[in-house]
Amino acid sequence: MECILRKWKIEDAKELAELLNNPKILDNLRDGLPYPYTRKDAEEYISSMLSADKDKTFAFAITADGRVVGSIGIFRCDNIHFRTAEMGYYIGEPYWGKGMGTGAVKQACDYVFSNTDIIRIFAEPFSHNTASCRVLEKAGFVFEGLLRSNAVKNGRVIDMKMYSLIKGEQ
Repeated sequence: MECILRKWKIEDAKELAELLNNPKILDNLRDGLPYPYTRKDAEEYISSMLSADKDKTFAFAITADGRVVGSIGIFRCDNIHFRTAEMGYYIGEPYWGKGMGTGAVKQACDYVFSNTDIIRIFAEPFSHNTASCRVLEKAGFVFEGLLRSNAVKNGRVIDMKMYSLIKGEQ
């Protein structure tokens, strides 16, 4: 099953809420997402992505067979890092292990590198999230190092990993 990236539509809120209303996904994302995750939460997120600065925020619905199966965003940094961007993504549990994460990461990076002046995209998955680390590696990202005791998630101090992709390396 191949995935396609597209801009969010407010009509995606129902499917987005169904995907994100899952502790297995939320446990591997940064804090700030409510649980339970409601349709209203999804509508607010989609609205914020649609109204975001188009030169700083590149947010896409990941779709397959006409359904939303996940989300990916690349967010430009600022100051001396204005040509660097951070990427985050997730795939809904029913679609795990089908190559959609890798496909989405490749497509999103290709889009940003082709349409902006960004030269470096990085991601910082939790070190215990081996599936996400593998997605990045399969998409051509290079492991740069372990960020020891870099976050507190669900009351636990955890390590993160730093991965990056440089324009022209993909």
